Amino acid sequence: MKQFISFFLIFTFTIMTTFSQSYRKTWRSEVEKAYQQSSQSKILTMSDIEHLPVPVQKYLIYTKSVGMPVINNIHIRFTGWFKMAPDKPYARFNSEQYNFYSNPSRFYYMTMRVKGIGAKGLHVYKNENATMKIKIAGLFTVADASGAKMNQGETVTVFNDMCLMAPSALAFANVEWETVDSLTVKAIYTNGENRISATLYFNEEGQLINFISDDRFQSADGKEYQSYSWSTPVGSYIEVEGRMIPSYGEAIWDMPEGQYCYGKFELKEADFNCTELKK
Repeated sequence: MKQFISFFLIFTFTIMTTFSQSYRKTWRSEVEKAYQQSSQSKILTMSDIEHLPVPVQKYLIYTKSVGMPVINNIHIRFTGWFKMAPDKPYARFNSEQYNFYSNPSRFYYMTMRVKGIGAKGLHVYKNENATMKIKIAGLFTVADASGAKMNQGETVTVFNDMCLMAPSALAFANVEWETVDSLTVKAIYTNGENRISATLYFNEEGQLINFISDDRFQSADGKEYQSYSWSTPVGSYIEVEGRMIPSYGEAIWDMPEGQYCYGKFELKEADFNCTELKK
């Protein structure tokens, strides 16, 4: 009996380990394919940004983007706090992602522990299509999302990352701009069939301090979607590789019953225009 229990535990652990590693293997494979399509960078000049609204120009100057190579890809690591529902406690998470801009794509991998049980998530956005998968304990799928709403929502995320972490890419992105006032602009970003809008808020210093969109959908399982306003207030700008980027941000749903801050992000690492997958 003891031998059977021991064998069962070893077998279960092996299966869980194998499945828990599958997301990361998929993530690494997708990133390696994206690198094969990545293009070379040019230096961003003032003439490249003169078509942008003044608040965006000021932001690109503040972030020290002008005179630097345009960001064609970025590698980011975050740590922070995440919760699955408004009435759930926060759990610590770690995430790693790669974004590419010549052919807009995003590959996001996250790990966290909920009440001592490991959870892993994989977001893939490429060729204008998006998927989200989340597993608990390496075995049980609790979210598996795809389709038109997922594509639209993740297009918002891709544009959000571009604005906050790779602003030089805005100079060449497919964006229609509208100046609201001296500190506010509206942007309509199009990638293929996905067309989304967002409002960007800046301060007098030139920092982008908030991003709000009504085109992203909240879903816990990838089956039911709710439409709420989504915002990502940021701050604590720091210099990384000669560029200014925010080191802290939050992700908030503005729900009828109140704001639901489901994510608090602390920047651990950022690398620009990488040539290969980081070890």
